[in-house]
Amino acid sequence: MLQKSKIYYTLTDEAPLLATHSFLPIVKAFTKSANIEVEVPDISLAGRILANFPEYLTDDQKVPDALAELGELATKLEANIIKLPNISASVPQLEDAIAELKKQGYAVPNYPAEPRTDEEKAVNKKYAKVLGSAVNPVLREGNSDRRAPKAVKNYAKANPHRMGVWASDSKTSIAHMSSGDFFGTENSTAVETDGKFRIVFYGKDGSEKILKDLSPLKAGEVIDSSVMTLSALKSFVSEAIAEAKEKDVLLSAHLKATMMKISDPIIFGAIVETYFKDVFEKYKDTFAELDINPNYGLATLNEKIAGHPQEAEVRADIAKTIENGPKLAMVNSDKGITNFHVSSDVIVDASMAALVRGGGKMWNKDGKEEDTVCIIPDRTYAGFYDAITQDMKKNGAIDPKTFGSVPNVGLMAQKAEEYGSHDKTFQISGEGTVKIEDESGNVLLEQKVQTGDIFRACQTKDAPIQDWVKLAVNRARLSDTPAIFWLDKDRAHDSQIIKKVEQYLKDHDLTDLDIGIMDVKDAMLETLRRAREGKDTISVSGNVLRDYLTDMFPILELGTSAKMLSIVPLMNGGGLFETGAGGSAPKHVEQFQQEGYLRWDSLGEFLALQASFEHLAQTQNNKKAQILADALDEANAKFLATDKSPARKVGQIDNRGSHFYLAMYWAEALANQTTDTEISARFAPVAKAMQENEAKINEELIAAQGSSQDLGGYYHPNSEKTYAAMRSSATLNAIVDGI
Repeated sequence: MLQKSKIYYTLTDEAPLLATHSFLPIVKAFTKSANIEVEVPDISLAGRILANFPEYLTDDQKVPDALAELGELATKLEANIIKLPNISASVPQLEDAIAELKKQGYAVPNYPAEPRTDEEKAVNKKYAKVLGSAVNPVLREGNSDRRAPKAVKNYAKANPHRMGVWASDSKTSIAHMSSGDFFGTENSTAVETDGKFRIVFYGKDGSEKILKDLSPLKAGEVIDSSVMTLSALKSFVSEAIAEAKEKDVLLSAHLKATMMKISDPIIFGAIVETYFKDVFEKYKDTFAELDINPNYGLATLNEKIAGHPQEAEVRADIAKTIENGPKLAMVNSDKGITNFHVSSDVIVDASMAALVRGGGKMWNKDGKEEDTVCIIPDRTYAGFYDAITQDMKKNGAIDPKTFGSVPNVGLMAQKAEEYGSHDKTFQISGEGTVKIEDESGNVLLEQKVQTGDIFRACQTKDAPIQDWVKLAVNRARLSDTPAIFWLDKDRAHDSQIIKKVEQYLKDHDLTDLDIGIMDVKDAMLETLRRAREGKDTISVSGNVLRDYLTDMFPILELGTSAKMLSIVPLMNGGGLFETGAGGSAPKHVEQFQQEGYLRWDSLGEFLALQASFEHLAQTQNNKKAQILADALDEANAKFLATDKSPARKVGQIDNRGSHFYLAMYWAEALANQTTDTEISARFAPVAKAMQENEAKINEELIAAQGSSQDLGGYYHPNSEKTYAAMRSSATLNAIVDGI
């Protein structure tokens, strides 16, 4: 009998979670034919909250810690995980999710933002494991291989998306610091032997505080420290405000307050507080009384001031500041939500890619496009965006019909670089020095700090670097494509990585391969030059830059980053298959709740599933899995060729309709394949039933649109209600359930 294989298909959040309720029954029905069991671990924000607080729940409310279990699985050969986009929670999102769970009868504790008692400190520590990029560092036990599949790229060339026009005299610019930022203060070293380190603050007043106690360091590991100086940051923001005012353009901030959950909300708060300096000074006592923290933006300020005797006065002064200062870019012009309202709305990789695609414009309060001064304080990656905006001004917008492809090989295994820095990032409470010491007290790195400064330390292990270099060489050889390592020789961390890359490249046969190392700005300009000529170039980058590149280029090439094939070959032989970005997910949920129409495109899930089947076939010799993979590949190509992705509005095909067509094309391909007669016999009647009932199924799916939907929750929807909403064709359900 065929050995049973397992796929772990994650339950996440928002639009991807809704789509899973439609697609998962299809996946489970089809995979039975290859003796594949599909497990569905819940790693959603709500699921992670519940898993961390079992002592507050009744026995029937308790859930397993699916994320911890998957993290353990990711280190094993048998891992085969399909990971959908999840919420990287900001504090406001966390608080909203907690409130929803409480309303549903789950007695989880409130989030103590500034814990005072031991109990509050313990609760805060548990919630810290839920905030920000809690999922990805746990699962990513391998480096990233992300690219546009040929069928997707060909479709994009034949059906180019709309690009905004870049004017040579565009006033849009990137504003960044010239000193006092993480880039300028960074120092870095590679340790030679296994050991331990701790992080200690030594106050000028003689005080001493352990910020992080002894933790392991592995031989060959790179460790960095850097500081964002609060005074320099606020001074820079004042200059950017003046620049936007002088140019008479919008002002916008572009950070990653979701992923960089400690540092970037503080930076966001400094920007908000500096722009509204007069307001924060005038109402200093009132804001202290109401515990208003600028890190949470205008939305929380508006919530907390509501009902206060000074509410009207405060709101008037905020409006006056915006009127007299540079205009603020908007997240939602219709609802008056500015770029400064919520830190989690400010996601630099999504917002800057949209800006570049849109001709350098953002939206003003009247819903019209305008140039903007983009605040990206830290120079570490600001140069990346400066280079592309300068290129667009000089050469104009790209043409998706002829533009080359820019796949990415990203260093991210074992919490590499900044995305693993959360437990080593601190806002400093006094003047002094922060030292990274080994277990003998020897100082590895140190930084001078002032009150309010943000100290950050990052680690990058040697084994992932070796694996990253190997993956880059393999991808360059397999695709016969030049590869560029994007590393700045003037950045302390990158200079250490460059030494290792040069060393480990010598371990490989580079005959006939074109592999080089370039500063980030030069790499961007060279990659764009080649892409404009229709040539492909592999970008090989660190963890954060991987995130930015894999939004920027897919959005330019394809119009979306959701259609990328994202494979993480896990270092111990398993596979993690990611399904694209989820930045648009909240808007899709809002539309579905209001009018029963889900615009989410599941192509990323289709592509990841196909790669997952191939991995099972290769690692577990499951020949039937390969048949599923080949048939799904054929179905994906037909899905694209017939344009069955969701449209835009009620009355047109939505996510559920796209799942039906994928299922029908997949069943047709399985019925027509001749390798396995048992599978073809099983799916021939399925394909026939779907073909014969196509009009009826479409009619049922369209009829379900147009009315508001009650899912029983946003962060923790009721499963029965969600399945009922997302499986709205009784005819299709009967066919699928009967397989």
